[in-house]
Amino acid sequence: MTSLIVYSIGFIAQILFSLRFLIQWLKSEKKQKVVAPNSFWIFSLLASLLFFLYGYLRNDFSIMLGQILTYYIYIRNLQLLNAWKNKPIIIRYIFLFTPLLLLVYYISLTNTSNLFKHEDIPVNLLLLGIAAQVIFSLRFVCQWIYSEKNKSALFPLSFWLISCSGSLLILIYAIYRKDPVLFIGHSIGILIYLRNIILLKNYNSKLKIV
Repeated sequence: MTSLIVYSIGFIAQILFSLRFLIQWLKSEKKQKVVAPNSFWIFSLLASLLFFLYGYLRNDFSIMLGQILTYYIYIRNLQLLNAWKNKPIIIRYIFLFTPLLLLVYYISLTNTSNLFKHEDIPVNLLLLGIAAQVIFSLRFVCQWIYSEKNKSALFPLSFWLISCSGSLLILIYAIYRKDPVLFIGHSIGILIYLRNIILLKNYNSKLKIV
């Protein structure tokens, strides 16, 4: 597959990732508090599937690992919002099993000891990429635990703080990796994360005053 097609898949995924936060940010600004609309999780799921494919085609295990860690949390949030079971069953099966099948196929073709090796990526850089993706993915683990506790899809402050930290590390990785898809996506994303931190703190301050 040509580089143009591969990068196109990556850019489409990043556009969807950016759109989810743009929509989330606009709706949050309108309500003057941080919200998590259904559309955020739908865009997340579509983007994650495409970005997982991008990582597969780029032979970049750090990207694949980062996506698989959060992919099923997106589905769980749709379930919490009662927006999953009304989707056609064939669509649900496609989204449920495609990443797993790709991951199993990728690992079956790759020696396990080589998962953290890449002819174009130094080991230290690949480890940085994996660490960055894991930290970035932990934000949704925190979000999932918080949402399960509250029985609704919500964003705690920790989600946005971890988003900023992970995004900065991925930006460093993107610069050394010379990956325009990662660089552009996270440059835009970090601004929205910071704005949500401000909105959340302002909203909590108003609650304390009241």
